[in-house]
Amino acid sequence: MRPKSWPRTVAVGLVFGALFKLTMKAVVMPLLGAPAVNATYHYVAGNAAALPYMLYAVIIGAGFGEETVFRGFLFERLGRLLGTSGRAKIAIVLITAALFASLHWEQGWPGVEQAAVTGLVFGGIYALRGQLFMLMVAHAAFDVVAVALIYWNLETRIAHLFFT
Repeated sequence: MRPKSWPRTVAVGLVFGALFKLTMKAVVMPLLGAPAVNATYHYVAGNAAALPYMLYAVIIGAGFGEETVFRGFLFERLGRLLGTSGRAKIAIVLITAALFASLHWEQGWPGVEQAAVTGLVFGGIYALRGQLFMLMVAHAAFDVVAVALIYWNLETRIAHLFFT
């Protein structure tokens, strides 16, 4: 579905994605027992040379690429297979979230957990709203905030904001 207002859609995506990442880091992941630091990408901490590739990867590859595949293509294909009823949409959200999570094994179990929650939230929003572009922007913002937290060594501080 085409956004009614592109600027509003971008703004909502940026704010939602950033706040969602901070909530995941400060509340959800600590409750799941995840370590404060994402060891897989910790090499980015203070590493300005790594930023251009990481930002390209998270904005284009993850934000736009993963959303196109998981919320766009797979939702459409599974919708044709399973239908468009409420139960079918729930099944599609669960299937796409599981597939999405399974592709994050390189980050260990915490990466899989985070991707599962993110896949459920983004999938649920897509199932209800049908607006892919806002989710692309939100996913990119989510990951850019993650890269910023790693780069500036703020992961531990944010992860321990509410729980020590």
